[in-house]
Amino acid sequence: MSTNGFKVIGTRPIRHDGVDKVTGRALYGADIQMQGLLHGRVLRSPHAHARIVKIDVSKAAALPGVEAITTSADLLEPGDRMAELGEGAVKLADLSANCLAREKVLYRGHAVAAVAAANPHVAEEALKLIEVQYEVLPAVTDVVEAMKPGAPILDSELRTETQIPGAKSDGQTNVAKRFQFLLGDPDKAFASAAFVIEREVHTATVHQGYIEPQNATALWSADGSLAVWTSTQGSFTARAQTAEVLGIPQSKIKVVPMEIGGGFGGKIRIYLEPVAAILSKKAGKPVKLTMSRSDVFEATGPTPGSYIRVKLAADASGRLVGADAYLAYEAGAYPGSPVGMGAMCVFACYDIPNMRVEGLDVLVNKPATSAYRAPGATNAAFVVEGVIDELARRTKTDPLDFRIKNGAKEGTRRVDGPTFPRVGLMETLEAAKKHPHYASPLGKPSHPAAKRGRGVASGFWFNIGLKSSCTANVNTDGTVSLIEGSTDIGGTRTSIAMQFAETLGIRSEDVKPAVVDTDSVGYTDVTGGSRTTYATGIAAVETAKDIQRQLIARAAQQWKLAESEVEYKDGGVQTKDGSKRNTFQELAVKQAHNGFIVGRASVDPPWPGGAFATHIVDLEIDTETGKTTVLRYTAIQDCGRAIHPSYVEGQIQGGAVQGIGWGLNEEYVYNAKGEMANASFLDYRMPTSLDLPMIDAVIIEVPDPNHPFGVRGVGEVPIVPPPGALGNAMFDALGTRINVLPMSPGRVVKALQKANK
Repeated sequence: MSTNGFKVIGTRPIRHDGVDKVTGRALYGADIQMQGLLHGRVLRSPHAHARIVKIDVSKAAALPGVEAITTSADLLEPGDRMAELGEGAVKLADLSANCLAREKVLYRGHAVAAVAAANPHVAEEALKLIEVQYEVLPAVTDVVEAMKPGAPILDSELRTETQIPGAKSDGQTNVAKRFQFLLGDPDKAFASAAFVIEREVHTATVHQGYIEPQNATALWSADGSLAVWTSTQGSFTARAQTAEVLGIPQSKIKVVPMEIGGGFGGKIRIYLEPVAAILSKKAGKPVKLTMSRSDVFEATGPTPGSYIRVKLAADASGRLVGADAYLAYEAGAYPGSPVGMGAMCVFACYDIPNMRVEGLDVLVNKPATSAYRAPGATNAAFVVEGVIDELARRTKTDPLDFRIKNGAKEGTRRVDGPTFPRVGLMETLEAAKKHPHYASPLGKPSHPAAKRGRGVASGFWFNIGLKSSCTANVNTDGTVSLIEGSTDIGGTRTSIAMQFAETLGIRSEDVKPAVVDTDSVGYTDVTGGSRTTYATGIAAVETAKDIQRQLIARAAQQWKLAESEVEYKDGGVQTKDGSKRNTFQELAVKQAHNGFIVGRASVDPPWPGGAFATHIVDLEIDTETGKTTVLRYTAIQDCGRAIHPSYVEGQIQGGAVQGIGWGLNEEYVYNAKGEMANASFLDYRMPTSLDLPMIDAVIIEVPDPNHPFGVRGVGEVPIVPPPGALGNAMFDALGTRINVLPMSPGRVVKALQKANK
């Protein structure tokens, strides 16, 4: 890939934290050790829905080695105030009750009490001695069933917050929110259209599948200050949530972000931090809590299951004229599903003059949902991309040509209001048409019972801006210590350091990036929404410019010139006539005599225009067993500007693999009692390297005008198209459409049996 005239951007340096990661020296949350450390364990509900009648901890408290026990009685009631998590908001009372249940447990695995003891074995024994009396209640784990009259009610005080004129919101309900976006007159468009297709789909609950479980270690000191070490996607967000739940000022809390073994949106909400803090306060010692894998599945936020209905209309020329969508998303135990974002994204890939989208946020007896890479968008794209393909067939148009004819471009308005600036969907579609994959033959099936198909799909995610801060200390050897507040999940230490280095005109290797605690850097929002390389990158660029300004001022003073006669260029300061020049390294050495240089910046950049991807997949289906084998996969994505192409390719490949798992195998399986039946990686079927071909990641660069180097977020978009592309490939192979995610072997066989009747 060309570096487009850049010296650092577009190259592939070794990541700054690589040695620590591969040698095992990097410290993750569970690695924390300190003097007097106690080990905590959490007691969780065996029921999906029950009233807590009584909790008796006396026997557990009497067990030798137990030093503290806590229940929700030790937490303040925060009330109805809201907290912004970075990828969605949550009511603080719900956040608190999710950490430790109050009057009711709302899902199996809901935390009820916690113990801190001298070692993990004593803590485990103590949990067995805690007596909880429950009044078991009926449970509902399906989003459609939860909306029906007579369904078990999770919150008797809940009333639907509605934004639809004339819609009623009285009476007990599980529908927390109902809203509508409207553009033009869809009904009129449907009445006059030449082609109208309507489909409905059901999608299952899916987990992010990160390797490292949630953890938190807390030390509540005698002076009232609290230190928390945790694997989080946002140390400032974790600090704010913890402060609100505990009822103490944020200034009293220091959150130290540890290395993080994956998150994908699932490590934004707090679970253990306030619990560890209360145990520490009671015991007077540090306390560490770490979830088991079953705890992660049963008690942390997956992405929601959903029921979606979509209708699209086209005129005789194949131009889209109308669209209608109904999206009901699981919120889990508390309001806050990503249905709003799903509604914004559902038709975002297309230029449609008349659109209506209705969204519902629905409570069910499952853990409160969390973000998962483009939260809400994958569910919506699955059904829309299927209908788009059907319209292409009905109009006898190549599926990519149909998308090119109707695709979003600069000036296209989304259904929720914003108009796209310069975006790159068309470039991804054109690249897909020209790619050798699309022109190549499918080849013959491997055996008589097998059938092959090819599918394409597009996807959108808008990305976010939000606040970021950086500080940089110039060292006398010409290197720079870059301090940032963005948790590094996908190599952002390096992508941010590279932007800083490019701006200063120095080597990436001469920048030493560090992710620090909340006391050591300015406010920085969550690592999520594909904002980190974009927004914290801008903060790094502005920090470098601050250093440039200081160096110009010093050089001008030394040379007895006006600052206007001096400029920073090509990694050094020089007079504009070129008669005098000092390199950055020379100026760094002079700091010992002239005072040290510290650069800083805090930014709140405008939101980027969003990013698009188009995927192509070939697959083979065994019609006897229903097994699907992915033969070839190409993911084409506009990333604006690839700062480190290897990381961009890795993000695209990783997102595509997660989307393939979502499309073919992954799902939460619940029994009639609301118990998850597959809460382990053994039974929760994620794809491995043995299940997949190499993902061909194709980088398209349509620079975003809001970023100095044109960066667009990369991490969210690649998870959006895969289920839609897989569904279209299955239809191409089988001639029948499967309208349930995942499209697992059993569902494939069932669909074939139904089609052959």
